[in-house]
Parts: sequence; structure tokens; C-alpha cells
Amino acid sequence: MRLVFMGSPDFSVPVLDALVAAGHEIAAVYCQPPRPAGRGKKDRPTPVQARAEALGLPVRHPKSLRSPEAQAEFAGVAPELAVVVAYGLILPQAILDAPAHGCLNIHASLLPRWRGAAPIHRAIMAGDAETGVCIMQMDAGLDTGPVLLRKSLAIGPDDTTGALHDRLSALGAAAIVEALDRFDGLNPEPQPETGVSYAEKIDKAEARVDWTRSAVEIDRLIRGLSPFPGAWCEIGGERVKLLASRIAPGEGEPGVVIGPLTIACGAGAVQITRAQRPGKRPMEADEFLRGFDLPTRVS
Repeated sequence: MRLVFMGSPDFSVPVLDALVAAGHEIAAVYCQPPRPAGRGKKDRPTPVQARAEALGLPVRHPKSLRSPEAQAEFAGVAPELAVVVAYGLILPQAILDAPAHGCLNIHASLLPRWRGAAPIHRAIMAGDAETGVCIMQMDAGLDTGPVLLRKSLAIGPDDTTGALHDRLSALGAAAIVEALDRFDGLNPEPQPETGVSYAEKIDKAEARVDWTRSAVEIDRLIRGLSPFPGAWCEIGGERVKLLASRIAPGEGEPGVVIGPLTIACGAGAVQITRAQRPGKRPMEADEFLRGFDLPTRVS
């Protein structure tokens, strides 16, 4: 099929690769504009732009799609279909209507659960047993369109958002190729009215660990916010990012250290298995503790 691909971050790159490998014609790639990054604050292209240019694909990165000029340019590509995955801009109705067969979105949840901006984080933080991807026909609502294809996978007790992100990206790439292969035979299913939940954008204020909460909640928070923005607490006066954890045996006053990087919570305890001090690289627990005087309490 003649496609427009619309995506920006790392999550989208395997999808673009899969579409190219499957033989689809990528008439144009749309992504977010380059933005200042790094110490020199030089403009850095998105991962999708970098990959598309390496593949020799035409790239466009308008700041908005609301102007008549941007919409005319998009329509001028004359795509049969647009594939959208983590693009980062709301698509106006004129864009949704331009491709002959509309726009398909790859959404990283089992809709209608976790519509919105942060479905991977929220699934782990809520303790969901499974998640997945949906290939959805886009409409004007927020992830409200009918679903053409869904694929699920289990969330393990040690999964972080980073690990789940990579598995869901690969699953989404395989699912969109399958959906396009079967496109004429797929029946869009309207999403049910029950079971709707919204994955609100992660607020940095959520990231500080409150040790009075239960070990189960804190473990989910740490894994759900890893690697970004990263749950954190103060240890010995330093703001330490907590990147991986597990439920541990033991009880105590919340915040008291009851073992090697094992902290008592409001109920139960959590063992930190990976952490990062300011200005340092992430470390496994054993390495983190070498040469670090662990206090009797964290906050």
C-alpha cells in the first residue's frame, strides 16, 4: 500500500522498519520537528526522522497540521492509508479524511483501557496483569475509534516501563503488518462503553516515593516510572533515582532501611535492585552499595 507514516520517538522506529521490510511504499514520513538537546542545545532530530533519512525516505516535520497549507501538502501525497504511532500531534479532521482508507493508530494498550498519553506507565502502576496493542481506526476522539486488531501480552512481576515499551513496540510492528495484509477482511469493532480508563500524562510530582504507601504500590510506582521520569527518594542527602525493585520480606517503620537497599513501607518492604545517584550511571544494587554509606532511614 502507499502509506504516510506518522511517528516520532524510539517506540515508532521498529514499526517504520517493519512496514518498509513488508514492501509497503512509504510516500512520506511525518514526525515532530528537531528540538534542542544535549549540552550544546543543538537541534536534534527525532529517532524516526533519523531512521527515515537513513532509509532514504522523504521526511516532513511541520509544527502543526492545522493550517490549510499543511493540510493541502498532506493531501497532495495521495496516500491510501496513514499509519500513526506516537506521533505527538492531534490530527485535524482534514488530515483524518485525506487518505483513501483513513488513518490507523497503533495504541499501546488493550482499548478501551488506558486511552491517552501514558498507557504503558499506567498499566504497570495500576498492577494490570496484561496489556497489549490495538490497531485502531482513528476518529476525532481521544483513542475512541473502532479496533481492527488487538494483540495482548502478560506483564511480569519484574517488568519496567522500559522493558514493556520495547516488547510492545515489536508487537505493534508485527500487528500493523498483519493488519495491512488482512485489511480488506478485517471488521472494525466499536469499543465497549464499559471499562474505559484514561492514562494521564505522568506528572513529575508523582515520582517522589511516599514510604507510607504499601510495598505493592511502591514497587509498581518504581517499575512504572523506570527509566523515565524515574521514581526517587532522598538517601543520605542525595536525590537517588530508583529504577528497579521487588517486593521483599520484612516490616518496619516506613522509610527505615531493614536490609541491603531494602526499605520498610507502610505495609511490607521493597528491595531496590537498580538505582542511580546524581551524576552517575545506573547501577545494580551490589555496585551501588560499594563505597556508599547507606543510612538507617531514607525519605
